[in-house]
Amino acid sequence: MENRNQTIIKLAQTALLAALCFVSFTFLQIKIPMPGGDATSLHIGNAFCVLAALLLGGGYGGLAGAIGMTIADILDPVYITGAPKTFVLKFCIGLIVGLVAHHVAHINESTDKKYIFKWSVIASIAGLGFNVVADPIVGYFYKMYILGQPQQMAEVLAKWSTATTFVNAVVSTLLVAVLYNVLRPVLLKTNLLTFQPVKTAK
Repeated sequence: MENRNQTIIKLAQTALLAALCFVSFTFLQIKIPMPGGDATSLHIGNAFCVLAALLLGGGYGGLAGAIGMTIADILDPVYITGAPKTFVLKFCIGLIVGLVAHHVAHINESTDKKYIFKWSVIASIAGLGFNVVADPIVGYFYKMYILGQPQQMAEVLAKWSTATTFVNAVVSTLLVAVLYNVLRPVLLKTNLLTFQPVKTAK
């Protein structure tokens, strides 16, 4: 029964964080129009993808980010064609953050606040750093070979995407560092953190 309840809680939290990804991208973005009717944007949607991975693990966290951001793309005429790319990249962000935070650092097994803060930041940088590199590169080949855009347009978008993705990564890392380390103690006290510390402080 306990495992079933934990699964239900985790699914509910996944849905909530997916909704936060959707809302933050859809309503809090600054869209920058590009040639050919395309666009790139400044947003904090990735922050909630990373937060989800820290709270729920890479699989559920990546799924939350992938679902929330993909739905946001599908409902935006400018981004709808990039929805498949978004799903893959956001899922990968979650997997990388979860890998570093929970399988390398095991932050869920620690009660040392400094240790948890340090590794939550490192995990965020790892996931979002991957996105800074992968998003423009994958986007470039996706636009050219899947959507058939001219090379020059794909190159322009890739260059702008690199800049905006970097800015998004910096802002999202700072935001996650605050949110996760504020939310974690609260969720622990209310037994809503699915990863519970089981060892002594590191």
